[in-house]
Amino acid sequence: MTLRREDSTRGEYRAPGPKRQSTDTESRSGQPTRARKLPDQRHNRHAVSYTFTLKIQDLQSSSAVIDALARGAEANRRSACRTGSIDRIEAPGRLVATGDLHDNPVHFDRLVTVAGLDGQATDPAHLTLHELIHGDRLINGMDFSYRVLTRTADLKARHPEHVHVLLGNHELSQIAGAGIVKDGVRVVEAFNQGVDYVFGGDADDVRDAITDFVRSMPLALRCVCPRGDILCVHSVPPAAIMQRFDPSVLTRDLRDDDYEPRRGSAHLMVWGRGYDAELLEDLTERWGVYLFILGHEKAEDGARFIPPNALVLNSDHERGVYLPIDLSDPPRPEESIRYVARISSP
Repeated sequence: MTLRREDSTRGEYRAPGPKRQSTDTESRSGQPTRARKLPDQRHNRHAVSYTFTLKIQDLQSSSAVIDALARGAEANRRSACRTGSIDRIEAPGRLVATGDLHDNPVHFDRLVTVAGLDGQATDPAHLTLHELIHGDRLINGMDFSYRVLTRTADLKARHPEHVHVLLGNHELSQIAGAGIVKDGVRVVEAFNQGVDYVFGGDADDVRDAITDFVRSMPLALRCVCPRGDILCVHSVPPAAIMQRFDPSVLTRDLRDDDYEPRRGSAHLMVWGRGYDAELLEDLTERWGVYLFILGHEKAEDGARFIPPNALVLNSDHERGVYLPIDLSDPPRPEESIRYVARISSP
């Protein structure tokens, strides 16, 4: 996809047109909704120009979207860095660690460029991406964030050893059909309506490809560094459910029961909140982790440090950040927040 600098500051894609031409469409709930011409949404003027394998029209083609998602799923499963349920890399190298993205295409473009994955760098950094879907940029009440998921799959397929797409609770809830209400919006239903609108009779096939891509995602990225290991993960399970959680989930392959809502270890892993020092110290001992880099929780200023060794990042809002790390010389946990960088900076 070729991205262009535009004058608008909306930071959204041009809205897709429906695959089938009709005056009415049927939502997943069975209620008819009037199909209307969608408004012209364009990229933020700070977006960086580069060429993706996918073109704009490909994101409205069921075959192209299914193919990209399948290539991404294959890369997730077969990359050399994949070990059981996680990706594992070692120093030397560079890492661009991120937080929740929630369908912010401008920040997506910026992070790809910062990591050198836009085709301009000969020595790209590793890049984590997670919580990609369910943004607040709805069009006529529909969520078209399947596009950022598709672009991410394509990026993973082209850079299988440098792109690390971590499982998030919104992706898991989407494929499970579990209800999430965000700012008054039932986001799973809004996402399904967007897929229905664009792909019509092929929508179920696209959803199957999305499910396979999500189920192929690793739970975490483990970075083996001289000072100690860094674990990038969407969240960690809260202390209250540790008796139901299987800590060995990071050292084995994922099973079907790991995805079971409120019971499976993958589900519990991505829904954690309210961490404290005792929990983090317990997980540090269990997993041998020096620094946790997390998402999931809100950080108004983009980053928040939780003693003794966890850093929460947000990459979706206007103060969103990323953390660049030299894996040969990573920051000390208590100093890590000093090194975060604003995504919106030129």
